[in-house]
Amino acid sequence: MAPPAALLWFRQDLRLADNPALAAARAHGTVLPVYILDDADRGPWRWGAAKRAWLHHSLRALDHALRARGSRLVLRRGPAQTAIERLIGETGANAVFWNRCYEPFAVARDEALKARLVARRVVARSFNAGLLAEPWDFASGGGNPYAIFTPFWKALRGRIGAEGMPASPRAPERLPALPDWPDSDPIDAWALAPRDAAGGFPPGAAPGEAGAQARLGGFIDRALGAYASMRDRPDRDGTSLLSPSLALGEIGPRQVWQAVAAAAAAQPGQSGAAESFLRELGWREFCQHLLFHFPELPRRNWHAAFDAFFWRDDPAGLKAWQDGMTGYPVVDAGMRQLRRTGWMHNRVRMIAASFLVKDLLVDWRHGQAWFWEHLVDADLANNAASWQWVAGSGADAAPYFRVFNPVLQGRKFDPRGDYVRRFVPELARLPDGLIHEPWTAPAEALEAAGIVLGRNYPRPIVDHAAARARALAAYRAMRGPRAED
Repeated sequence: MAPPAALLWFRQDLRLADNPALAAARAHGTVLPVYILDDADRGPWRWGAAKRAWLHHSLRALDHALRARGSRLVLRRGPAQTAIERLIGETGANAVFWNRCYEPFAVARDEALKARLVARRVVARSFNAGLLAEPWDFASGGGNPYAIFTPFWKALRGRIGAEGMPASPRAPERLPALPDWPDSDPIDAWALAPRDAAGGFPPGAAPGEAGAQARLGGFIDRALGAYASMRDRPDRDGTSLLSPSLALGEIGPRQVWQAVAAAAAAQPGQSGAAESFLRELGWREFCQHLLFHFPELPRRNWHAAFDAFFWRDDPAGLKAWQDGMTGYPVVDAGMRQLRRTGWMHNRVRMIAASFLVKDLLVDWRHGQAWFWEHLVDADLANNAASWQWVAGSGADAAPYFRVFNPVLQGRKFDPRGDYVRRFVPELARLPDGLIHEPWTAPAEALEAAGIVLGRNYPRPIVDHAAARARALAAYRAMRGPRAED
């Protein structure tokens, strides 16, 4: 008699190591790996073009890894419930295993699906592969979900403790396979990847589990020791570039934590830098917890007072920001990096976001939507929480009077202008001291650099000092007469 078949439903866990759903499916019997492109279930949160392009290559890599183990990846498209029930009918599978997602639509879909499967006497089990701790596992002293990062991080750090995370299971060497495979969509028919994989992604980033592991190892060897001082420098190769892989689960946060903690233990001098990096994993975790407990986070202001805030309708300003043509070089460099590579350095994300919502007073949801479409690491929780943090409307948000000065930020974090020169080449010949504010350059310096302001590079679309004053006035008006800086 053939062993019972189990559907292994891949979602945002596109890896074979540290995959508890895979371990459960193997223990059950024959494994049928399946990925379902469920745009219908996602509704307005259908992945954007950049992440879909990354997904294309990640699925190819996963299928290659499965075939090397005697298995393969079956691709289906449509509502997940329909696709899974059809596969059960086609294969006689009597179990479905998956790793949990925490977006609101996913939680509702999975609960309904599990109930339907159990009613049909199909085993249905889900697991945690994407978080360090489940959102329902701990709360603040008052019993409520955490709304401030620092106490959340202390609680999470304390839960993990000095001993760190337990070792992750390795990828299996072989997988029991079906004697007859159901039909699979050709991945090219999904048309996910109009981007050139060589030029459309961040340099050095390769989709897939092996690429993620290589980047993690390279980061630890190359940049972990200087992470605390270099993480804010977009002109340096100081970050891990793991965010796209974490977003699709090509690598899990437990694996990253284990590797970084082990490196710090082996080289105690790196412990401070390692802790700084682990704290960033904590921020990712915090965002996921916020979204789980407050599912309207991508749509509504966390603080209801912001519902009365005066946002400007500024289509021209929004387009200049999207195109990297604001006249502020570090902002423009970031927006062009996003367009070119599908990724933007985190420090520059904050600068660019601050410029949109505070210098231009454009609603943060416009920025969130643009990032969602263009980021290869688009993550619903992180995107929403981070935009609301900058706007001042979110949980543990930046103070409303914190308005990033794009000139000072550029000078501080890109002191020689190398980042700006890379992505705004029309400014490449300006001296270091002028590159972050070309409108102040003497006529002879502009001429020598081949720049005609207003022709081949824009003048600033807004005066920052005046825009800051306007923003503070708008925030004070919302907060009422007692508002103070």
